[in-house]
Amino acid sequence: MKSSRNASTIRDVARLAGVSVATISRYLNNSAPLSADTAERVQTAMTELDFTPHPAARSLASNKTYAIGLVLNDIGGEFYTPLLRGIESITSAEGYDLLIHSTRNNQPAKTALPKAIKRRPLSENNTDGLLIFINAVDEAELMRLKKINFPVVLIHQSSPKGLDIPMVTIENQSGGQQVVDHFIEEHSCKRIVFVQGPPDNEDSKAREKGYLLSLKNHGLPYDPELVIEGGFESAQAYEAVKGLIKRGLSFDAIFTGDDDNAIGVIQALNESGKRIPDDVAVAGFDDSLFARILTPPLTTVRAPNELVGAEATRQLVNLIRGENTPLRTVLPVEMIIRRSCGCKNPS
Repeated sequence: MKSSRNASTIRDVARLAGVSVATISRYLNNSAPLSADTAERVQTAMTELDFTPHPAARSLASNKTYAIGLVLNDIGGEFYTPLLRGIESITSAEGYDLLIHSTRNNQPAKTALPKAIKRRPLSENNTDGLLIFINAVDEAELMRLKKINFPVVLIHQSSPKGLDIPMVTIENQSGGQQVVDHFIEEHSCKRIVFVQGPPDNEDSKAREKGYLLSLKNHGLPYDPELVIEGGFESAQAYEAVKGLIKRGLSFDAIFTGDDDNAIGVIQALNESGKRIPDDVAVAGFDDSLFARILTPPLTTVRAPNELVGAEATRQLVNLIRGENTPLRTVLPVEMIIRRSCGCKNPS
């Protein structure tokens, strides 16, 4: 007669299989090789007793949580959906739970509690490794994690000097350069606005480098008044473009730091009576789901956000297993031509 699941213990399994409790633990956690005969006896005993190990007990025995943590500074916006989908595809396939923590609202000026990074809601105590999105964790915490050799992979953020933490990102600079090259070479644009993302955002800085390099390569002067802050927010981009128009600055194209910016840019241009693309060409970055349904459909740079999530998670799993992984992975982007830039026959 089978014992009930609640009544069976690891000692019952060991007794029935004729092995030690330590052998059962090694079998459950795959921490040391067992002979085929021993493994078969252990599995037979577990089946006979209808024994299922408690996840917490398994974690304590192996010092493993079977969880991966993701730390972001925001979880809103369409940008994050494919990223999370890519991460989940690997955690699910590899048997890990995914824990997510957002640091967006952890501002010391608004709360008496210490910063989230000091509280460490996701750390070595409850995960086997961390995926850390750009600017979500401060350098002091990255140094601490590196010091204890805890597995970490950075997403869209370079490792601080001397830490050599693996990171996964995309070709931001070349993507930005492609957009501005297209404006100049295909549409003869000469006064091109760049809408920046957040000032401390590495992706935005790289896209701006591409913008500047294209201007230089084509012999066009740099005008700092044509570089405005959009913060990767449609409302902020809207106000920034309205400010350009109010000041009477002339421009014939706008490269937005991301597709969310493009929404605010298009709204501001429409309200000001400027036709897209006849008066002003517009292009974004990311190729979000809504890019193709804007009016007109948005020319943009397709960022492989789902692949970024999957690749970063795959590398983290390798680190958890003690395997090597590259320090810097840069995934290619693709320019997607639609009508907002002025092309009549978009790809």
